[in-house]
Amino acid sequence: MESPETSRRRFLKTSTAVGAGTAVAPNLLLGQAKGANERFRVGVIGLSRGRGHIKGYQDVPNAEVAYICDVDENRLASTAKQMADKNQGTPEAVGDFRRILDDPDIDAVSIATPNFWHTPAAITACKAGKHVYVEKPGSYDAHEAMTLVKVAKETNRQVQMGAQRRSYPAMIEAVKKLREGVIGELRYARCWYSSTRPSIGKGKIGEPPAELDWTMWQGPVPEAPYKSNLLHYNWHFHWLYGGGELANNGVHALDVARWAMDVAYPNRATCMGGRYHYDDDQETPDTTTAVYDYGDVGISWEASSCHRRKPEQQSFVTVYGDGGKLDFTSSNYAIYDIDGKEIAKNTDPPSDIPHFTNFANSVREGEELNLPISEGQISAMLCHLGNMAYRTTGAVNVDSETGKLIDNPEAQKLWGRPEYRAGWEV
Repeated sequence: MESPETSRRRFLKTSTAVGAGTAVAPNLLLGQAKGANERFRVGVIGLSRGRGHIKGYQDVPNAEVAYICDVDENRLASTAKQMADKNQGTPEAVGDFRRILDDPDIDAVSIATPNFWHTPAAITACKAGKHVYVEKPGSYDAHEAMTLVKVAKETNRQVQMGAQRRSYPAMIEAVKKLREGVIGELRYARCWYSSTRPSIGKGKIGEPPAELDWTMWQGPVPEAPYKSNLLHYNWHFHWLYGGGELANNGVHALDVARWAMDVAYPNRATCMGGRYHYDDDQETPDTTTAVYDYGDVGISWEASSCHRRKPEQQSFVTVYGDGGKLDFTSSNYAIYDIDGKEIAKNTDPPSDIPHFTNFANSVREGEELNLPISEGQISAMLCHLGNMAYRTTGAVNVDSETGKLIDNPEAQKLWGRPEYRAGWEV
């Protein structure tokens, strides 16, 4: 096997240029681009984060949200009313996303469901001939991550992952400066996440509310009883449904760090922490440190979900080079020399619109995606590897060429979901 250094350098040589996606280029996999002036019709699935999708598509030229979908009738009705009140159109409202796929005039679906639905829904859409925008992390586990990439390639569908910072002009500018050597040879990247999440409490088993299709909400997950503190957010913190804070928020920062450092799979991933703040139903840690070793460079992610640790000064991502550092905020950057003097910055405000526009343009014109699923799922794999490490020995060794585990039977048991509900197998 080649050395980690050789592997990384070969990846750097063949990896996508920093500006990929900002220039229009023929997409050889697409084969049937519609043209810039044709109507782009999309269905939005999942109406929490999905409302952000709807808002984003309103500013994409000649785009139409033709369907909205949710398993909660109240959310479906309130979103439809909100769109009507804001003159955002009158889409068809459905409770089963497969009804959207039956419409031959739909170009794409935009998936903003819980994580455990991302891959099954995306694969179903790809096989139905639809293009897909899928929220981060795009997969529940490593098996799903690699299977989704495979299916997207086999079906020749455009699949964009919703880590939208890949389309922020300031972020693109910052990474370009790193490539140009603004802080010299890159050595390490650190990521942070902090919040003041309250306890999720201890839920009660019972009947689901009348407006909720509990069977459809669970989808691919094996049957489990309804619990009062799962919906619509705290499923993130139960291993059956989510990947904790690492897969929830860590994927955003790790994607930026990996992009900035221009690396793919690590050689080793470690992850330690615990549930330190509350005695409740949360299974995933509230305090975590994950470290990814690439041989000649490294990346770390530190989270404190229930304590903001003020007045510590934490950036979103900091990249260290021999000549200084670059701090990414959530949407822009500042650059400092080795003595800590600020030498450049960008304070542009964030916007999701470029990421949705890039997706629509990829379908209509063959524009390169800013975050194709093949690239996005490498970032998701950092989260999956970290969680496998946390839930077993604290560390996993990784084949940096393939992302697969090396000699770790316990972690391998967590590579994929052991059981799916019939009909939703990945």
